Amino acid sequence: MSQSNPPIVFVLVGLNFGRHIYDHLISDNAPTDIKLAGVCDMDIDKARKLVGDRADIAIYPTLDAVLADENVQAIGLYTGPNGRAKLLDKIIDAGKDVMTTKPFETDPDAAQTVLLKARQMGRVIHLNSPGPGLSDDLAIITKWQKQYQLGRAIGARADVWVSYREQADGRWQDDPDICPAAPVFRLGIYLINDLVQLLGPTKQISVMSSRLFTGRPTADNAQLGIKFENGTLANIFASFCVEDGDHYRNSLTLNFERGTIYRNVGPIRQNQEASLSLVIGETIGQTRQIIDSQQVQLRSGLYNWPGFAKAVRQQPDAPTYDIQHIVEPLRVLSKIAEAEQSATLVDIQH
Repeated sequence: MSQSNPPIVFVLVGLNFGRHIYDHLISDNAPTDIKLAGVCDMDIDKARKLVGDRADIAIYPTLDAVLADENVQAIGLYTGPNGRAKLLDKIIDAGKDVMTTKPFETDPDAAQTVLLKARQMGRVIHLNSPGPGLSDDLAIITKWQKQYQLGRAIGARADVWVSYREQADGRWQDDPDICPAAPVFRLGIYLINDLVQLLGPTKQISVMSSRLFTGRPTADNAQLGIKFENGTLANIFASFCVEDGDHYRNSLTLNFERGTIYRNVGPIRQNQEASLSLVIGETIGQTRQIIDSQQVQLRSGLYNWPGFAKAVRQQPDAPTYDIQHIVEPLRVLSKIAEAEQSATLVDIQH
């Protein structure tokens, strides 16, 4: 890093999920563009315990205290999604930029309003999913669709699972209105974001869910069906109930008119990178061909810290967002509770 680009002075707010970001930012693999200067949580004892005896990381008692520090350039906001837009609005009004996480908000209109305001003000709001621009794996998919003349998208199946045995703790994950079809809402959002970037606006959804092991009053096993405006049909399965060592793989099968693209599908593992393959058979009965395959590290869902730093510095090559890539998945999430409870097709309102 050149002397003309010192690291971004960064403070973490919210240390439940934020503790994972803390661990990354102090690790040997920490991004060189980010300097973790402080932490903030409503439970100050939690912050003190996390920081320990590190003198280089300040502990702020409130968000207002963080915003009052002129040295702080950017904030990592890791509070719950319900009402996050109000906090983002407060942060950008104070002249700070923000990195946050999925789901971005529970209210799509509030999300769109704060994102448009940030753009008008020249402030930066990024998150891990969807990331700014296309991640390498999604870029390859769109490239292959054109390069190999695959035609229009027909259908998609996407899966994510993990093994949790959670207990109720009063947080937002316990509220079926705020966190409906919980595995889809909490983990399937990565796949909703991917599909919206690849397939565009949505039209209708349907939801099924069940509770198998969880101690929370929300589901731990769920699937979401989506009909896109272009006619593509997609299904997302997400579960907290599967322990097999293949956690968080975000597998994806995309069928096109003249071929199928697979991402992280099947039991073979090269490494921790995203694995993509394209299968084509020109006529019925012809031997199938794996016509292309690639491995990528900068896969969808990862934090693009270098891109965030470029945006904060207002560099011309900084990655940017199509705001609807953030807002459209939130429209889907906002209808999941209705679809889960009614067990009927629910229209997406635009």
